[in-house]
Amino acid sequence: MCDCLHIALMTNNIFLKIILFPFSLIYGTVIVIRELLYKADLLRGVSFDIPVISVGNLSVGGTGKTPHIEFLIRLLSPYIQIGTLSRGYKRKTSGYRVVNEFDSSLDAGDEPLQIKRKFKDVFVAVCENRVFAIPKMLMTKPDLQTILLDDAFQHRQIIPGLNILLTQHSRPFFKDFLLPSGSLREFPESYKRADVIIVTKCPDKLSLDDAEKFTKSLRPFSHQKVFFSKFKYRRPYFWFNPSFSYNLKEDTDVLLISAIANSDYLVDFLHANVNSIEMLEFRDHHYFKEEDMRAIHSLFRSMKSENKIILTTEKDAGRLELFRSFFIENQLPLVVLPVEVEFCLDQQAEFEQYIKDYLLSFKR
Repeated sequence: MCDCLHIALMTNNIFLKIILFPFSLIYGTVIVIRELLYKADLLRGVSFDIPVISVGNLSVGGTGKTPHIEFLIRLLSPYIQIGTLSRGYKRKTSGYRVVNEFDSSLDAGDEPLQIKRKFKDVFVAVCENRVFAIPKMLMTKPDLQTILLDDAFQHRQIIPGLNILLTQHSRPFFKDFLLPSGSLREFPESYKRADVIIVTKCPDKLSLDDAEKFTKSLRPFSHQKVFFSKFKYRRPYFWFNPSFSYNLKEDTDVLLISAIANSDYLVDFLHANVNSIEMLEFRDHHYFKEEDMRAIHSLFRSMKSENKIILTTEKDAGRLELFRSFFIENQLPLVVLPVEVEFCLDQQAEFEQYIKDYLLSFKR
């Protein structure tokens, strides 16, 4: 089932989606029962006396949650004490853990570790039980003023003060379906719980007319704000020596190592900026093995180029770091491509003010 699900999500294989459709009906029944329990107050969420901002999505990944969390950190950390909380997906530890920059991805998960290393002054924690974790965070660091929840839209046990829902421009939730025949973890109608909807990974030249048409398809409620964002790739740097940057050029040949949910946006960027791309693609959050290293080494050596590099994302680099000695011993140039969020249609100031207004109006 796992392999079929992965293939269906990655290739849009219609035949597999039809086969998996009955399982989606079963999954949907469980979701409906859960929703009815919340409506009947048999299950209840908990709110906290501190601003909690949730950033999540309806799908299994690929919308850019971590870059948007990082955007909020850049916006708020100069003024207030920020903490981030996630479950630390695929880490090998369990329970509540405060993340430090010397952890590995096995200890903390790739995304929390990425955040801690980029923002050393931010308090980063991981825990499967977020209701338990927030009081622990406040006990550990009482001066926290805001907590950012990463990937918590489905985590109904917590009622966030501000609920931000992300949906990808090329694959919006209203054109998707439930797992496993689609990529949705909830029915599309669940978007009504969001306070803000951000359409992510938009094309560079998104027009106002296109944005208005997309907004109509979203059918936002009167209380919901809709924003559009895109990725801006920054200058790459060498993973094991970040002080040295690398300029992508038209004659650069790239071996791309990707274990993210959707690499289309990244591949389109590279096609416009380098000579050629060889690609090794893995499942999202894949933990690399010795056999993967051998495949990387073999493919890189087979590339007939005088200007070639191994390129990966910051998220993937945290897991590739476990094979640091392999890259150094084999003189493999591992280059990391950082990414940041920018808002389209001059919406950035409006979004920033919206976040600030929420925090200023928050009442305990």
